[in-house]
Amino acid sequence: MKLLGRISKNDLNSSMNSAPGASVTACFSTARTWKILTIVLAFPGVSVCMANAYVKGQEHPPEQPDFVAYSHLRIRTKKFPWGDGNHSLFHNAHTNALPEGYEKERCG
Repeated sequence: MKLLGRISKNDLNSSMNSAPGASVTACFSTARTWKILTIVLAFPGVSVCMANAYVKGQEHPPEQPDFVAYSHLRIRTKKFPWGDGNHSLFHNAHTNALPEGYEKERCG
């Protein structure tokens, strides 16, 4: 048993001494690999996706859907504490409808 204990202690000590040098080299190698992959693949990929989204957005401008007054949507049980009480905090007149319909239709 003492022999087995010595062997395992020696193996543990030798692996502990050699591990930091090997792990630092592996760490730098891995970091360099990911840096190259980020520069070569990720940045150009994100740029192509951004350009594609911009071009598609210019080709087809967003259209306002027809307003349908569903009874379960846009329920106002009490007024909002800001403004006229009918507009949400992040209200967009083109996208968000009021209970009566879109503002652009009502105004003109």
